[in-house]
Amino acid sequence: MPITLPRTLPAFDVLSKEGVMVMTPDRAAHQDIRPIRIALLNLMPKKIQTENQFARLIGATPLQIDFRLIRMSEHQTRNTASEHMAEFYRPFQEVKDEKFDGLIITGAPIEHLPFEEVTYWDELREIMDWTQTNVHSTFGVCWGGMAMIHHFHGIKKHMLDHKAFGCFRHRSLTPASPYLRGFSDDFIIPVSRWTEMKQAEIDAAPGLRTLLGSDEVGPCLVEDPAHRALYIFNHFEYDSDTLKQEYDRDVANGTPINVPMNYYPDDDPSRAPLNRWRSHAHLLYGNWVSEIYLTTPFDMDRIGQESTDWRG
Repeated sequence: MPITLPRTLPAFDVLSKEGVMVMTPDRAAHQDIRPIRIALLNLMPKKIQTENQFARLIGATPLQIDFRLIRMSEHQTRNTASEHMAEFYRPFQEVKDEKFDGLIITGAPIEHLPFEEVTYWDELREIMDWTQTNVHSTFGVCWGGMAMIHHFHGIKKHMLDHKAFGCFRHRSLTPASPYLRGFSDDFIIPVSRWTEMKQAEIDAAPGLRTLLGSDEVGPCLVEDPAHRALYIFNHFEYDSDTLKQEYDRDVANGTPINVPMNYYPDDDPSRAPLNRWRSHAHLLYGNWVSEIYLTTPFDMDRIGQESTDWRG
């Protein structure tokens, strides 16, 4: 079944051309089923690119997804047209009384700042607390995942000596997890960050379980059942050329940057990169959506109060 998107949202045409099933809200309203309602709190500068990336992944399941876009209430983006933001995004303060089956909190290019110095940190803390009463399952991505694990567990992010940048091998550490259904024993994930979370500090926090990890770049995917949340520190959602765009940008700006590891054939930036993570990206987000479908209450008013787990 399709993902529901406004007909004029750029992702509608992008995903339609890729073969993803897309439906307008008017068409969806005539179907006698309850869509899974998933919101994207988009903190990235390139809003449209990020919308496309996550809509592509959550729209590839056989379930109807009602996809909503949320922004911070006071923070104004400088990289996306104000007309696009006004038409497709709602500030958090306008949706805080609503319920959602799922919420994705994206990364943000503010790793160098302590969390408490981020201009919208207070509202983001409010949002993270709000997920405990109004969202069935939350997925924090990169900086968004680090912010959540810091907020709920006090775990710190640590600056790296050099940027972790490229495609790194990861291992499935908990193969029986429903979120890893269909995963290979090891696989590639794009990484682009100046910070890390320490596995020892995650292990010391009660209730957390690391699902994916790397010998080179540390923990990747952490499950937090008590907060109905997943935290991923790397970028399964990246397009084939996203790392290339970041590399080319830094080279053009004169910013010191290494060639992304294990990304270009023979590490040659003149050659087109190959996507070696797409299948596992679809597996992870498809499994997340499936778990939401199997455990979320049919009555959305009961989200945050109960789960209906089909496994009993």
